[in-house]
Amino acid sequence: MTGIYDDPWAYELACSFRDVSAEVDVLLGWCARHRPSPGPVGTVLELAAGPAEHAREFARRGVAATALDINPAMCAYAAEQAKLADVPLDVVQGDMTGFELDRRFDLVVTMLDSTSHLMTLDAFVAHLDRAAAHLAPGGLYVLEMSHPRDRLGDEPSTSTGWTVARGGVRATVRWGEPEDRLDPVTQIADDHVTMTIDLGGGSARVIRDVVPYRFWSATELDAALRLSGALEPAARYGDFGEVPLTGPDAWRMITVLRPATG
Repeated sequence: MTGIYDDPWAYELACSFRDVSAEVDVLLGWCARHRPSPGPVGTVLELAAGPAEHAREFARRGVAATALDINPAMCAYAAEQAKLADVPLDVVQGDMTGFELDRRFDLVVTMLDSTSHLMTLDAFVAHLDRAAAHLAPGGLYVLEMSHPRDRLGDEPSTSTGWTVARGGVRATVRWGEPEDRLDPVTQIADDHVTMTIDLGGGSARVIRDVVPYRFWSATELDAALRLSGALEPAARYGDFGEVPLTGPDAWRMITVLRPATG
């Protein structure tokens, strides 16, 4: 039996509620605002990229894009989709805590709370070190994580269940069940995932998986940044746009990072 990450098409469908094009617009806007050196973004690296939707969107816009993921099925799918779309994309299979590429990038991004797969502080610090080492002078690293209130608050910002439709295919997704409790010591929860894909004619395909999720708080992110010493926050947002992290409309924790100056 394979899980949700071994089925890139299904995973991309599950996440199709995202407006990737609009998010890339915002990412480029933040680069224009927060990069110390003005000028267009020429190179981008997406880490833990999965289907590499953001990297592919950057490539459509003429940015030289690289996508890195540890899962070979995701890498093959990302490369295939880029070829079908006739966009150039460099796909690299690698671990986001230990990769070494022969080039540097104007922008590095990690989307969709992929740092929840980093289970220890040492792994998070190693990840930050690697991201910083691959920034070109004046480059930025944008890190998207879930909002802390999703795990700590009485009223989460997001639902654990949703419905998506794409290319004539509909699916319902449940990512986490009420019994998936966060361990107060390890801050890890085993999230039960169920995705039901309507195949038409009354038939359906069901994917079930258990995905370990490591919750990182805002203060832990700050601690990891201090331990690394390679990056510092330039800005924080609660969504892709002008949404304060502490605002009522915030549903993500997005940190714009630049090379540390201290």
